[in-house]
Amino acid sequence: MVDPVINPAEAAAPVKSTAMMFIMAGVLLNAVAQLLLKAGTNRLGVISLDFQNAWGTFIAVASQWPIIAGMVCYGVSLVVWIMGLSRVDVTIAYPMLSIGYVINAIGAVWLLGETLSLQRALAIGVILVGVVLLYRT
Repeated sequence: MVDPVINPAEAAAPVKSTAMMFIMAGVLLNAVAQLLLKAGTNRLGVISLDFQNAWGTFIAVASQWPIIAGMVCYGVSLVVWIMGLSRVDVTIAYPMLSIGYVINAIGAVWLLGETLSLQRALAIGVILVGVVLLYRT
């Protein structure tokens, strides 16, 4: 069993660049997965699921390459994320997922043609400020 006592010297140590590479790769892969899944669902339209159309819906979803690629990105992001978590406190790593909001907003506008209101842009700015402040602690 791992001793839950935290060594103060380790707690105050800066996050190593290798650890942040794993964390940011996990965030990026997760964001790309979201964009791919959305691209796939855009091709299908609104998805409804009930007992009578479950198999047909499954086949339609499973035949979309963006959805398949998105699921692969999720799988790889999980592995990379676990590697990052083994090197960084979760109180640092988990909030970094917020960067995914920024990546997704930019990607959704650029790749999917979605609009970004001023209020959403300001909210994303607040998220970025929070991530920067957290990383600097």
